[in-house]
Amino acid sequence: MSDHKIYRTPSAYSYPLLIKQLLNTLELRHPDQEIVYADRLRYTYRDFKKRVARLANLLVSLGVKEGDTVAVLDWDSHRYLECFFAIPMVGAVLHTVNIRLSPDQILYTMNHAGDDLVLINEEFLPLMAPILGRIETVKDWVVISESGDNADSAIQFSGEYEALLDTQSEEYDFADFDEDLRATIFYTTGTTGNPKGVYYSHRQIVLHTLGKGLAMGSPAEQGRFHDQDVYMPLTPMFHAHAWGVPYLATLLGVKQIYPGRYEPGKLLDLFQKESVTFSHCVPTILHMVLNAPEAEAVDFNGWKMTIGGSALPVALAVQARARGIDLFSGYGMSETGPVLTLAQLSAEYAESGEEEQIDVRCRSGRPAPLVDIRVVDADMNNLPNDGVTTGEVVARAPWLTQGYFRDPEQSEELWRGGYLHTGDLGYFDASGYLKVTDRVKDVIKSGGEWISSIYLEDLALQHDNVSEAAAIGIADEKWGERPLVLVVPRQGELDSEAVRSKFLQAASDGLISKWAVPDQIKVVDAIQKTSVGKIDKKYLRTQFG
Repeated sequence: MSDHKIYRTPSAYSYPLLIKQLLNTLELRHPDQEIVYADRLRYTYRDFKKRVARLANLLVSLGVKEGDTVAVLDWDSHRYLECFFAIPMVGAVLHTVNIRLSPDQILYTMNHAGDDLVLINEEFLPLMAPILGRIETVKDWVVISESGDNADSAIQFSGEYEALLDTQSEEYDFADFDEDLRATIFYTTGTTGNPKGVYYSHRQIVLHTLGKGLAMGSPAEQGRFHDQDVYMPLTPMFHAHAWGVPYLATLLGVKQIYPGRYEPGKLLDLFQKESVTFSHCVPTILHMVLNAPEAEAVDFNGWKMTIGGSALPVALAVQARARGIDLFSGYGMSETGPVLTLAQLSAEYAESGEEEQIDVRCRSGRPAPLVDIRVVDADMNNLPNDGVTTGEVVARAPWLTQGYFRDPEQSEELWRGGYLHTGDLGYFDASGYLKVTDRVKDVIKSGGEWISSIYLEDLALQHDNVSEAAAIGIADEKWGERPLVLVVPRQGELDSEAVRSKFLQAASDGLISKWAVPDQIKVVDAIQKTSVGKIDKKYLRTQFG
């Protein structure tokens, strides 16, 4: 048998897919484009490359070596972007610590990841106070101080981030190494047990960046992301590489705006002053921005926005579209890199009416290039793309996590049958759009029938005075489970029976079965959220079930 492997001449360069390669063309494409941090700082991409080199030199001077893990606790900032690059580019592992976890959960993730060095904003030092004596592996700390004052802490710091950077050279020769080395790790909270470590290699991050770029840049107009955009994330940088867009924006040389702490007034001010054109967030953040008092005077036309993390409610989409926001769903999870699908409008819907377009925008979307995503039954058989038949969503792509860090049992469960199991239920329609209907663990199983909690929430949100909604199954002696819907009033008093009429009308119109009409609707002041802004249904089931 002949050998079909390509011949490589001795002088040929074997190009590894390393994060450093994303910076190769910056000085040729947009060296003078800006990166902006809130209202405090702006510098060019030319400066950014120098600062990445300074940070790399700093890390090495502090003893960081290949395979070490560097933890970061910061607001969304230019510094975080520098860490996205410099830490993995020296061969270390970037641990983006979820600052919304409890101190004990943060302790678990830091010890489990084996953090060696910590870069921490002084505002998060109180998180460390109750756990400091139990952190096992950390050898050194660097504080980030925007006040310029000495941080009041029991921690012995090597110094302050900016002061230390100023001492370092702006030249660094980033070496080639194995593209399959771990580059990042972050932790996702599950329904039970401790947070699970999700990790990615250089190769996976580069391929996700390219795949996401192809997907987001392919539409002729609607939702298209391109190098003339002005990008501002509304997703915390600790969550799934902020969905991968900072890497893509940097590759393209896009102007980037990092807002720091998420305060609606400041976000809206930056949106207007910097002429932001592209963002992404979970529905709760969009709801917060649209309903801020400052939003009434803002012209949102021209703002493209990807909504992910949880399903985009129709009512919220209608509200956003009425204000001129070009929004569409994206689908994925921490374990999928994260992006699997995007719900940009295909050509067949370009001339459709607004109601039909909103329906498409609220779907989970069509697969990104290189994504093999399927809807299967319990025996892993493919189900028809008929817009009705529902099964579990499973996927393959070159950027999916290969397992959970130091958790072989859960890793095998995640990848059983050779496909990554999302734990989501959904269907494909004839146009190739995926629609996720519920989480497997959140679907309400009543009397042998499945009731979608997402759809019930969507119906509740169609009431004019409902600001937020959550549907859960609560134990029922006769039927196993029955749906309970929690609603938060937009203003004043809210009549639960008026909300219930929405469900009765939907049943009368044949949109849901009479069986799906909730027995109980509770008006509450607030609905518990997870650390990444999703509805915390585990907590709600404990509280109300």
